[in-house]
Amino acid sequence: MSPEQYVQDKAAKSGSSFYYAFLFLPPPRRAAITAFYAFCREVDDVVDEVSDAGVAATKLAWWRTEVQRAFGGSPSHPVTQALMPHVKDYGIRADHLLAVIDGCEMDLSQTRYLDFAGLERYCHLVAGVVGEVAANIFGRQAEATVTYAHRMGQAFQLTNIIRDVGDDARRGRIYLPVNEMQRFDVKAHEILNRDYSERFSALMHFQAERAHQTYDQALALLPEIDRRAQRPGLMMANIYRTLLREIEAGDFQVLHQRISLTPLRKIWIAMRTNWQGR
Repeated sequence: MSPEQYVQDKAAKSGSSFYYAFLFLPPPRRAAITAFYAFCREVDDVVDEVSDAGVAATKLAWWRTEVQRAFGGSPSHPVTQALMPHVKDYGIRADHLLAVIDGCEMDLSQTRYLDFAGLERYCHLVAGVVGEVAANIFGRQAEATVTYAHRMGQAFQLTNIIRDVGDDARRGRIYLPVNEMQRFDVKAHEILNRDYSERFSALMHFQAERAHQTYDQALALLPEIDRRAQRPGLMMANIYRTLLREIEAGDFQVLHQRISLTPLRKIWIAMRTNWQGR
């Protein structure tokens, strides 16, 4: 399997909403974003799939070394081999990749966040930086587009947190800020035991409203000159926001299941966004 086939396979098997937006890009940009996305998946999988924190830390350290090796001209992993031909064209830097690793590494040492300020730092690393890289790959003229993309990446992550409350809790992590759980009188053991309540629904409505505000803030930052080039990001935004509304409509039944949209619905939303341009 070639490096290009490896990253394509990694992206396709993920079932992610991102994959459907990639399909609408011209081949060079599609190859770049697919390789970058595969990198993000590789390091994220280290945390999610390796149960021993020490082993996971060792694997992430290996990836740090691999990033430095790759930018030094000697990539050894199929993902970095597929990515490196594109870094110059799309302004991808080593610090972008290292920031993603930093964010994943936080999951090994931190399982709770006292307040939203702490959580926002995590979202910056694992999603905001990813948005910035994606915006450069999609194509832009205005510097403000990077700010838009960073904010949109954070909106995606806030949606992921809402969707994955149950799954994350079973991995020992709760991303809902402690002070907000206290405000709504929701206990950690209730989440771990999949106990639904009006208090839990109120807490989750609060989280969803913040996510919606973040989407709106991001969209307001997108310069008109770059709207066409950034259409793949808008596709992802519409897919993710549709998912968020589905979760809201179902009263946040996220403790015992992982709610998702069907592939057909995702491709339809992507196509509709492509036609409408928003």
